[in-house]
Amino acid sequence: MTTEHQNNQLDLNQATAPEDTRADRSFDTIADHFEKKVYGGLKGEIRLAVLRRDIVEYSAQMSEALGRPLRILDVGAGLAQIAIELATQGHSVVINDISANMLEKAKANAEQIDQALDITWYVCPYQALAEKLTKEVDKFDLILSHALLEWLAEPAAVMDFFDQYLTDDGALSLCFYNPASFDYRNLIMGNFNLLDNTDYKADNKKSLTPNHPVAKEEVESWLKAHDYQTVRSSGLRVFHDYAPLKRGGHNDPDAVIRMELRYSQLEPYKWLGRYLHILAKR
Repeated sequence: MTTEHQNNQLDLNQATAPEDTRADRSFDTIADHFEKKVYGGLKGEIRLAVLRRDIVEYSAQMSEALGRPLRILDVGAGLAQIAIELATQGHSVVINDISANMLEKAKANAEQIDQALDITWYVCPYQALAEKLTKEVDKFDLILSHALLEWLAEPAAVMDFFDQYLTDDGALSLCFYNPASFDYRNLIMGNFNLLDNTDYKADNKKSLTPNHPVAKEEVESWLKAHDYQTVRSSGLRVFHDYAPLKRGGHNDPDAVIRMELRYSQLEPYKWLGRYLHILAKR
């Protein structure tokens, strides 16, 4: 396992910029809160179940077609669960995040696995990866970018990065917060005052609700402009978060995951997901 640790990583979230100036978000100072809030319960299990179903299956098909293990890059990886799982299947993985604390947690999880893993770690903003990767050599068959777009100051710009480092027949896995789910959940909860408040902003010092989410239609327009074709799309948590009264099957976590997986790829339910996953190829 190769390791590169950059102690002086750029934490743009700590920059002394005006409050209305957008900056790339780092979860370095709330890594423990992030781990507990996002992956500490059933919500995280649903998220991983859908992503695992989509990505592991497709990556296995790609590897078989190529006749070799894949080269995989996880950009803004956070805890990097899916990337680490792909490494256990023999793929060569590069894992990146702006937060050193998040990657330390990811490394600790990887070290619990009783096998040698081909993982390289880079702590830096994705924009600094170009200094570490050789564009002609470090091309990737699969790039993962999960819950990153909504935390970037200029999310559309990351598409140029993907173009540089994805192989000609490579695949891109984009998972991002669905802004329609924010409106729908608050309609169900009766939070009409919040929806009427056009100036509402979550407290992003602690909140994990992004104030600048990217709509599905916008992401699809970027993919089209960069000549990607969507091969599969799924919703993550298409009903679980909308059920204030837990009754019947809601009390059985395995049943909830089973139904989430069933409806995650069905119209129109998948577009209600709190997060959306789009897998696209060049």
